[in-house]
Amino acid sequence: MNFDKHHRKPFLYYYMIVMVLLLLFNMFIYPNLSKEEITEVDYGTFLREVDSGTVISVQVKEKEIGFITVDTEGNETLFITGRMEDPQLAERLYQADIERFEEVIPKEASPFVSMLFSWVIPLVIFIALGQFLIRRLQSKTGIGNAMSFGKSNAKVYVEAQTGKSFEDVAGQDEAKEALQEIVDYLHNTQKYTDVGAVVPKGALLVGPPGTGKTLLAKAVAGEAKVPFFSISGSEFVEMFVGMGAARVRDLFKQAQEKAPCIVFIDEIDTIGKSRSAGGPGGNDEREQTLNQLLSEMDGFDADKGVIILAATNRPETLDKALLRPGRFDRRIPVELPDLAGREAILVVHAQKVKLGTDVDFNTIARATSGASGADLANMINEAALRAVKMGRQTILQSDLEESVEVVIAGYQRKNAVIQPKDKCIIAYHEIGHALVTAKLGHSAPVHKITIVPRTSGTLGYTMQVDATEQLLLSKDQALDKITTFMGGRAAEELIFNSITSGASNDIAQATKIARAMVTKYGMSDVFDMMGLETTTNVYLGGDSTLTVSDETAAKIDAEVLRIIKTCHQKASQILADNREKLEELTKHLLEKETITGEEFLELLGE
Repeated sequence: MNFDKHHRKPFLYYYMIVMVLLLLFNMFIYPNLSKEEITEVDYGTFLREVDSGTVISVQVKEKEIGFITVDTEGNETLFITGRMEDPQLAERLYQADIERFEEVIPKEASPFVSMLFSWVIPLVIFIALGQFLIRRLQSKTGIGNAMSFGKSNAKVYVEAQTGKSFEDVAGQDEAKEALQEIVDYLHNTQKYTDVGAVVPKGALLVGPPGTGKTLLAKAVAGEAKVPFFSISGSEFVEMFVGMGAARVRDLFKQAQEKAPCIVFIDEIDTIGKSRSAGGPGGNDEREQTLNQLLSEMDGFDADKGVIILAATNRPETLDKALLRPGRFDRRIPVELPDLAGREAILVVHAQKVKLGTDVDFNTIARATSGASGADLANMINEAALRAVKMGRQTILQSDLEESVEVVIAGYQRKNAVIQPKDKCIIAYHEIGHALVTAKLGHSAPVHKITIVPRTSGTLGYTMQVDATEQLLLSKDQALDKITTFMGGRAAEELIFNSITSGASNDIAQATKIARAMVTKYGMSDVFDMMGLETTTNVYLGGDSTLTVSDETAAKIDAEVLRIIKTCHQKASQILADNREKLEELTKHLLEKETITGEEFLELLGE
């Protein structure tokens, strides 16, 4: 409301200034622009020109006389002179044998035309300019949202214009199977109504970022060939109270008009958070929006063919009323893809690029455990960019392997200057990891060892790739992982009798596994099968919180320390028993900077 009070007065000033300028233009500038080139002369000159016979045309007006003369070369010139009381003028012109002379009868201007040019047209220009200035101000200050109060910002894709189908989605077979039922219902509604079955009103897609939730929703609309409404949860909640609820009403109104259709609400946790999670007072605007959404989902009949799809990374924060049957009846997990899924995703995205003959997607899929569909698509694109940079028109296996490392660890720092002593420490550190891994019975085989620094801050790394997908983690495997992480620090201690900061990431990873063994996996004799922590935001990294007393927390820390120390001692013992191989392999790594898993095993003699 303050907008009108503070901005009407300046706008009125602008209008008045524009109106005055238009009137001045109408009175002084426009007439001068419209005038032809005319020469003014006195009345005596006019009479002399008549007598000399050069005048060919005369036009007598109320206050002036216009005449045209022609010279010996045939050039015509227009003159004007003031009119005088001359009774003999007509006789003089007739005797001079002038071809044409006449007196113009004054005509009064049409009142309508006069009003049109004097007031209507300037007023239209004045209003248009004012509206333009208002829109400019609103776009800069954001106040324009008040003028579109209650309008939904949903993007509408009509029928198959989403351009997506289930063929574009790989690695999510279970989710596609669950959504196929919705597609079939939209195609064959009668088949379900004859049995008395009611299709779910809403389906909630939950999973980590990048797993393809939005892509799946578009694929459903593409398969069903129905209109597809897409809107983000954050677009419902803005600074004006009641706007979110009004937009929900408008969205469902549009959807029912275009039924059958699919409405997709991305990041629904923005408006669907539990109403008890906001603390005292809560968020009135968000709660009004949620209440309106619940009301709208109850207010339409599923038989009309309006299907609500929603996506979130935080399903545990959603209000229970939103998840009850009759609203979001179905919860569809969209998890990170397994080995076969990753390979299928790579194949789908590789259809857009040119591949060489040596490409092996299975190797890349095994090296990218835990990668999402978006990560894999990015890797294909990075490989294509590298191929272009190398001057090739096809992507090779080396491009794909390098793209995996780019996504995981960043680009190579080719110009980084590392002192020989530091380079030697890094080489011993990485060979320490690899040698410990090779001597353990439950570790993934070494795929690559490098001491080339990366832009992520990594000075070197040892890559391990499992031969098959590991779905479960045994206690022996967990202990071997920790022992492998300890191998780098153990090598520094053995060779240099000193330690560096290079093991910081190893320490963090080892501590994370050891703590999980104690608090989540029940792999500790001290606490047996006791659950000691809870995990929230499972799909966003998983924040863990201990649910124990301070005394028990201290015992947990002691048990974690014991596991790490035991693994550290084991790694040190393995390297001490194989010191000659440690030095031989390190010398080879310093020469080549990067060696493959096959080269490593060949030098190791295994």
